[in-house]
Amino acid sequence: MKILFFGRGVISTQYAWAFEQAGHTVEFYVRKGRKETLGSRIELEMWDTRKGKTLIKESWNVKLNEEILPNYDLILVSVNTEQLPEVAQFLSTAAGNTPILIFNNIWQDLKSSIAPLSMNNVVFGFPGAGGGIADNKLRGGFLKMVILEKPRAGTEHINQLVKECFESAHFKISWVKDMQNWLWNHFAMNAAMEAEVLKRGSFPALMNHSASFSNVGLNMREMIPVLKARGAKLDAISLLLTKIPPGLLGTLFNKVIFAKGSLPRLFVEYNNSKAGFAVLEVVREAKKAGITLPRLTMAFEITEYAKEI
Repeated sequence: MKILFFGRGVISTQYAWAFEQAGHTVEFYVRKGRKETLGSRIELEMWDTRKGKTLIKESWNVKLNEEILPNYDLILVSVNTEQLPEVAQFLSTAAGNTPILIFNNIWQDLKSSIAPLSMNNVVFGFPGAGGGIADNKLRGGFLKMVILEKPRAGTEHINQLVKECFESAHFKISWVKDMQNWLWNHFAMNAAMEAEVLKRGSFPALMNHSASFSNVGLNMREMIPVLKARGAKLDAISLLLTKIPPGLLGTLFNKVIFAKGSLPRLFVEYNNSKAGFAVLEVVREAKKAGITLPRLTMAFEITEYAKEI
């Protein structure tokens, strides 16, 4: 297949590398002027866990385009959440009928989040990867599992295309029946974590404070009324974050899930992105519904986003 990745970010780069290794042709769309700035190579230092645990270290040659041609089999979009509306608007005219995989965190309802794109031309999923890019070097990695929504009426052919693509690259797919509900829960979890990142100053700093994940659980509990107001049902991870006593939850995350040397911990430690937008979106929603979020609001008030409420 010939696959276009929208932007040369962390997620796009890692999966593009894996797909190229599987024999697919991969290219990146970048904004005008970025092709020269980014250059034709990127340094990779990333963990590949599809077959065991392998550290990939190489200088990878990439093809960047500043326009979208009508000859791609699939477009994969994984961008910062706040960029998605603008990207969807652009692709509604630039992508033609090319199938699109939205590999993204989303808080709004799915249809409005990609308008004016047609839901019949889009499938939704979520990556199992993380890390960051600094000085043209990517540090991170990806897991074997990816999340994809089960086919909706009219998207069966796109789901099959995406399925074949990931399976050809030896990824395992976890199918989600209600992708909207899954994304609502995941976005809230991100907001709970980002609130702590704002307090600590960075994603790596989050890992160096033993109370961080106890507080993530408390932040998540605070957001339950907001999720319920949206009509969301708490999934297994949300229930874990809200039902386990904070102290025990902190131990579980610090000693097991994000244990020193574990890949999930490394993915967070390499993350150099700016936190805050997920918190902004949840606080906005809570305010509309008349719900108070003192913990999130306190973390949020010290950021540049505070004036947007």
